Amino acid sequence: MHPAPLPADSGVAPGQSDRSPVRSTLITTVARCWRVARDEGENAQKCLYALLRPVGLGVLAPVFDSLFSLCESALGRPIATGLRGPASADEQLVLGMLDGSRPRRDCLTCDAGKASALDCAICSTRIMLTLAVDDQRRMAIG
Repeated sequence: MHPAPLPADSGVAPGQSDRSPVRSTLITTVARCWRVARDEGENAQKCLYALLRPVGLGVLAPVFDSLFSLCESALGRPIATGLRGPASADEQLVLGMLDGSRPRRDCLTCDAGKASALDCAICSTRIMLTLAVDDQRRMAIG
């Protein structure tokens, strides 16, 4: 079973909060796709790419794979995702770390190596998501 398709506009409009409903839906859908792929022994990056490519964000597959893998490592357990509906507590945690409302150091206690790797993944995801969405918009304007 795979999550619902992504919304057509998976970016964030200028002046819109990082916690926009569209961005939250994107990240939650990606998290659920990643969880299903991992649980079913599939290649998570391949599944993420198949999900993200139709909306022009396929380049983000390894970024999200790394983020969720490192988040799981820092948690010391599998990320719990929902199947439908509102974001789970773990999905809310990831959303909060990405939008800055829940700094990693305030929500997760883990060793320095895992903390540093996760902090880098959070920053990289923010940067790559912004770059990919900006590229997508430039191509649409074209």
